[in-house]
Amino acid sequence: MSTQKHLMITGISNTSWKDATLKAINEVSKTIDYISDIKILEQKAKISDNRITEYFVDLDLTFMIDEDRKSE
Repeated sequence: MSTQKHLMITGISNTSWKDATLKAINEVSKTIDYISDIKILEQKAKISDNRITEYFVDLDLTFMIDEDRKSE
């Protein structure tokens, strides 16, 4: 039997929503293994002087629990 866990994260970029998403996945993958999929929940942006200055993406990240991991 496999178990999935969900983690809500927010990616931030000065470039685009896509870049915010990729940065978030890259950062999370440094500490979490077995990432299986993401769901984009919301996209937001900060505006200054009629221009977008920051992009925000709220993600629901799914990863598998390592059932073979030994507990200490």
